[in-house]
Amino acid sequence: MRMRPTLSWTPEGDLPPGTTDPAPVADALSAGGVLVLSGAGISTESGIPDYRGEGGSLSRHTPMTYQDFTAAAEARRRYWARSHLGWRTFGRALPNAGHRAVAAFGRHGLLSGVITQNVDGLHQAAGSEGVVELHGSLDRVVCLSCGARSARRELARRLEEANPDFRPVAAGINPDGDADLTDDQVGDFRVVPCAVCGGVLKPDVVFFGEAVPPARVEHCRELVRAATALLVLGSSLTVMSGLRFVRQAAQAGKPVLIVNRDVTRGDRHALTRVALPLGATLTAVAGRLGIPVDDQAPA
Repeated sequence: MRMRPTLSWTPEGDLPPGTTDPAPVADALSAGGVLVLSGAGISTESGIPDYRGEGGSLSRHTPMTYQDFTAAAEARRRYWARSHLGWRTFGRALPNAGHRAVAAFGRHGLLSGVITQNVDGLHQAAGSEGVVELHGSLDRVVCLSCGARSARRELARRLEEANPDFRPVAAGINPDGDADLTDDQVGDFRVVPCAVCGGVLKPDVVFFGEAVPPARVEHCRELVRAATALLVLGSSLTVMSGLRFVRQAAQAGKPVLIVNRDVTRGDRHALTRVALPLGATLTAVAGRLGIPVDDQAPA
């Protein structure tokens, strides 16, 4: 199944109002077996903007699509120049209170799993284990010809060597790790090929318009089937890749709870939507449950 290259949606009719009471979230977690589905909104407090919230990156940035990336070398050159710069900024981001709270819930046996739509690795950096990266990770690179995978840090080293004078200043950073650069700033940036076969390299992430691997989707569906409830954190659920799990949970009669300040495409399927900031809300929920949230992420 392919991600729909949908960048926005318009709410139809009256959606259930959001609440400022996190008690239902605490109640669901206290029962255990909760599956977390997180989106870009959980990483905004780490300095990585989301796509659609207030000040979201879609107001100035159109994410790369799989079709554009594979169709033209010029598109790949622009992408890698921007992503190479963004990678430096991404690598400095640290987990925030929301990530640490999720990790704490997991350590105390309240979660059945964590699925993230994010590619930043911040859940793992906070200490969460067994995280399913629905859209892949910017930490890895894959060759479209031979399928070889390698570490992003190795590609970063090769790109540094190929572009020693590349030092532009980006106007902003986006949830996909793509920095905002003009064509003049991209200049004559040099892209390097696969070190194994000379093929085209791509970050090991799911671009808009690209298929999420079927085995990964089925694994997530199994997690939904096994969960007692689904807790959505910081996702507008605009794209079907995440919304399908909300629909699956609701159809199975499992409670869906959403923590997101803005309305989401999944509100109609949810028991409640808590319209509060994620970090403070999840920390407060942890306090209600008597669970300490570490002040700092693990080394």
